[in-house]
Amino acid sequence: MERKEFAIMFWIVLLVVIFYFIPEDSEWFNNSILSGVNLLREYIKKHFLTCLVPALFIAGAINVFIKKEKIMKYLGYEAKKYVSYGVASVTGSILAVCSCTILPLFAGIRKRGAGLGPAITFLFAGPAINITAIFLTISVLGIKIGVARVFFAILISILVGLTMQFIFKEKIEKEKLIIHETEESKISNIVLGVFFLMLISVLVVNGLQIDTLLKYSLMGFFILGVAIIVLFKFENHLTKLWLEETWNFVKTLLPFLFIGVFIAGFIMPLLPQSLIENLVGKNNLIGNLIASVFGVFMYFSTLTEIPITQALITKGMASGPALALLLSGPSLSLPSMLVIRKVLGTKKTATYVLLVIVYSTIAGLIFGSL
Repeated sequence: MERKEFAIMFWIVLLVVIFYFIPEDSEWFNNSILSGVNLLREYIKKHFLTCLVPALFIAGAINVFIKKEKIMKYLGYEAKKYVSYGVASVTGSILAVCSCTILPLFAGIRKRGAGLGPAITFLFAGPAINITAIFLTISVLGIKIGVARVFFAILISILVGLTMQFIFKEKIEKEKLIIHETEESKISNIVLGVFFLMLISVLVVNGLQIDTLLKYSLMGFFILGVAIIVLFKFENHLTKLWLEETWNFVKTLLPFLFIGVFIAGFIMPLLPQSLIENLVGKNNLIGNLIASVFGVFMYFSTLTEIPITQALITKGMASGPALALLLSGPSLSLPSMLVIRKVLGTKKTATYVLLVIVYSTIAGLIFGSL
């Protein structure tokens, strides 16, 4: 039996055992099931078409239209560290995405040749410092914690990337850096630039706090622009290749993503909120660590970490754990871990999760002592 088949059989057997022994009138189980279904429904309703689908198309486009030497120049193994990590740490600031919708973009640049360190930096920084989240943090929680969030998010993203690169010391042979372009695209750089700009604009506009009609009108305009470019400027074989690459990302990422969202929703009602609030009421190691771990394993849809943190602060959460939650929460979640494992493997994913917890905890301790 192959490893994949064994994993499937394991989960099937586990589910059978769980469902068999749980009483039919179990209130906690029914509440958890309902919570998991509701969170998955909410995620699909709010993020699938407007965030995840554009991100998947962007990832497919990166893999087809962006020449590998461009990725290697700025994010590859031979790029200067201050260039690769600098670019990776701030690029995500324009994308109003959560930890789940950044995944296709991460998988795309990684597949196209980005080094492990810069790719991880991009993965962490993308959801942590998007412009909408930063302005809302300052507006709701205050300028001090807002500025601290920007500073520590960029710093931690670089530290996590550098640490991952140091631990695993990924190397690639010289011949693997040689670019073999199967076909020379006749699409001009200007057309490609407008094409990517319109795709990315769909994500950016979706994250703006503006009138709903205006938001969807702008998104519709950009989608129409993409369609016109594809119809009149792209050759059929390139369009087909782009759609095939996008579909490959869909098959690879979506099943794990949806399963993870459901699991996160399932365990939410089981968490003793009062106990968590008591434990994070002080700016000590335990409080910051619990806040970081809580943020890592829970799923926060875009911007929801801010009202959750605000509610916890109102009930006594200290400033250090609040920042730790704001750093770890948007950048990781149980659904994203399942997908990252698909891209990086178990060992690298576990190391990445541990580093996010450790660095977020330290940042919380530092901020809380100021």
